[in-house]
Amino acid sequence: MGFFDKLFNREKKEKLDAGLQKTKEGVWGKISRAIAGKSKIDDDLLDQLEESFITSDIGVDTTLKIIDRIRDRVAKDKYINIEELNQLLSEEIQDLLIKPSDNSVSEDFELKKSDVPYVIMVVGVNGVGKTTTIGKLASQFKKAGNKVILGAADTFRAAAIEQLDIWGQRVGVPVIKQKMGSDPAAVAYDTLNSAKAQGADVVIIDTAGRLHNKVGLMNELTKIKNVMKRVVPEAPQEVLLVLDGSTGQNAFEQAKQFVAATEVNALAVTKLDGTAKGGVVIGISDQFRIPVKYIGIGEGVDDLQVFNAKEFVDSLFSLK
Repeated sequence: MGFFDKLFNREKKEKLDAGLQKTKEGVWGKISRAIAGKSKIDDDLLDQLEESFITSDIGVDTTLKIIDRIRDRVAKDKYINIEELNQLLSEEIQDLLIKPSDNSVSEDFELKKSDVPYVIMVVGVNGVGKTTTIGKLASQFKKAGNKVILGAADTFRAAAIEQLDIWGQRVGVPVIKQKMGSDPAAVAYDTLNSAKAQGADVVIIDTAGRLHNKVGLMNELTKIKNVMKRVVPEAPQEVLLVLDGSTGQNAFEQAKQFVAATEVNALAVTKLDGTAKGGVVIGISDQFRIPVKYIGIGEGVDDLQVFNAKEFVDSLFSLK
């Protein structure tokens, strides 16, 4: 690893530490209070740890899984001090975080070589940072040397088309769009045709963020996917659900709705820098068996990172 790679990794980790500071203070603060004065890991301590995790928005089911694993490890390995407990928690939580089934996107947003564009269909309710996430993804992929095209297939709102267009201008990538009320699948079709004609590496398709009619949403997303496959049979390689980390348990409900509506295979969790509820990343990945692929840890264009489970957990538990 060269000097600049090391510098990049250090800066990336420092941003992650800063972005997760509130969650770290919340989670580790509760754990510290639970273990204060304890000399061994007993049932009383485990009960307090359980409460700490549940109130950190990790979720009841995932919390119980963590506690059961710790109880089994303690019984087997006889961990007795706080330093070992810290390491133990880190190992068990890392193990719960679902890993991507492939490594198409590296941590610096480089792509595996392919003859077809890498197509990301982005889903999520309005207000979670969906359009901002698309803009940041476009910026990061472009910075890594990829040719990027955006598709404004959220034709339900004029504001959505306008916002995506602004992001396209800001980061210097083209946006394929039609007027409000147009067929979203037609926009996606045009976008992929344009991407193939221009030799694009990455295509990011925005979709409508409404949940009032799940059947309608399911039909719309299915149609978009089927139309894209006519142009690129592999598309979309990534169906990315964007969730607002600051909403805690509400993010679980949104994930439930969208997982039921379409085949989500990746998660982006935004706004982690402004909340102590970052534990939701752990619970959602575990409960829905979907990998977290990107996290937003700040307002800057570069504050969207490819998720690294080990570094995420290390930041929460101050491990080196």
